[in-house]
Amino acid sequence: MNTVSARAALGAEFIKIRTVRSTAWTLALTLILSVGLGILFCLTLRYGFDRMDPRARANFDPVTTGFYSLTLGQISLVVFGVLCVSTEYTSGTIRASLAAVPHRGMFYAAKVLTATMVALAFSLFTVLLTFFTAQAALGAHGTTLSEPGVLRAVVFACVYLTLLCAFAIGVATMLRSTALSLGIMIPLLFLDSQGLGNIPKVRTVAQFLPDQVGQVMMQVVKPEKSFISHRPFGPWTALGILVIWATAACVGGYLLLRRRDA
Repeated sequence: MNTVSARAALGAEFIKIRTVRSTAWTLALTLILSVGLGILFCLTLRYGFDRMDPRARANFDPVTTGFYSLTLGQISLVVFGVLCVSTEYTSGTIRASLAAVPHRGMFYAAKVLTATMVALAFSLFTVLLTFFTAQAALGAHGTTLSEPGVLRAVVFACVYLTLLCAFAIGVATMLRSTALSLGIMIPLLFLDSQGLGNIPKVRTVAQFLPDQVGQVMMQVVKPEKSFISHRPFGPWTALGILVIWATAACVGGYLLLRRRDA
């Protein structure tokens, strides 16, 4: 396939994202949740910091604290990735899309590349705004980009959200259903928050799930005694694990797209 057809496929995917209202609303919701909740959470900790026990103060990570709101904001970004694929199946426009771009590899590559480019740009804006507003809310307990490990954590937060979106795209392509895709992914994102991460056998598997490795990617201070402190890998290894998750999902999506009828 020539370069012109590749550009046309990319342009078509950008138009789809711009013209579907639900995708725009999910991105806006990601920003509102991440920034708004980040400010509220950090303000609460700022005025309650002196009442924390000594161990909690010693393990305090202003970056992880500021990015705590991303655990909710990421859901909207996952929804965005799923909708980029599933809306074509629910509306039936997938047949027209494949008729316009019969080369399924090019069609899929254009969809994944376009959605992840949008996710990357939006994640960069959201993460930076969340970081600066959250650290301002923490006041004297906040940090800056010049501190050791902080810039790496901020960059990895952007990468995490982008790769999580790519993972959602792959899952949605395999399942071809909005409800089924979200019904599987959202519970996984809250597996640890439900207390299941404290069960040894579950923890062995849960620590390698996308959202859990994302927490390691964004942390600067490693807590002494917590679920995170027992993970046998650091931020760079966590990045590699997340790349494997996203790649596996996208490859799986392509293999099924290539073999199945629309």
